[in-house]
Amino acid sequence: MELQRYVDDVGRQLAVAAETGGEEARQLAGRLAASLDSIVRLTLLEALGEATAEITRDLAPGSVELRLRGREPEFVVSVAQSDATPEPTEPVAYSDEGTMTRINLRLSEDLKARIEGAADREGVSINAWLVRAAAAAVDRREARPGRAPRGGQNYRGWVR
Repeated sequence: MELQRYVDDVGRQLAVAAETGGEEARQLAGRLAASLDSIVRLTLLEALGEATAEITRDLAPGSVELRLRGREPEFVVSVAQSDATPEPTEPVAYSDEGTMTRINLRLSEDLKARIEGAADREGVSINAWLVRAAAAAVDRREARPGRAPRGGQNYRGWVR
C-alpha cells in the first residue's frame, strides 16, 4: 500500500490553507511540511494497525497482519483451513429404511464429548451425526479414483 499519496495530499491541503493567511503563513506551512511526512505516516500506520486488529477479531480463526516493507505497509491475510474448504452444495440423504444393524463403538471421553457438541450444534441426535460423518467419509474415499483401497497388500516406496 502506497502511503506517499496520502502524505502528499495532507501537504497540499496545508499549503492551500496557508494561502489565505498571507506570506507568513505560507512560510510556516513550508517549515511544517518537512516534519509532516513522518507524522502523517505514523498516524496512518496506527490507524491501519487498529483496523487490522479489528478485522482479525471478526475473521477469527483467520487473521490479517500488517507488515512494513521499507516505509510502505502491506497486508497479509491468512484464511483458516476450515474457511478455505468449500461446503458441499447438497448434503447426501441417507435413508433410515432398510435393514438396520447395530455396532459397538469405543471412543475416548474427549472425542465423545466433541461429537456430542457437534451433534447438538447441528440439532441432530448423536446417532444421526455419526451416520452422516461415516457416510461423508465413505463418499470422500469413493470420490478419489485411482487410490488403492485400504487393506490387502499395498506397497509404497522405491524399488531398485
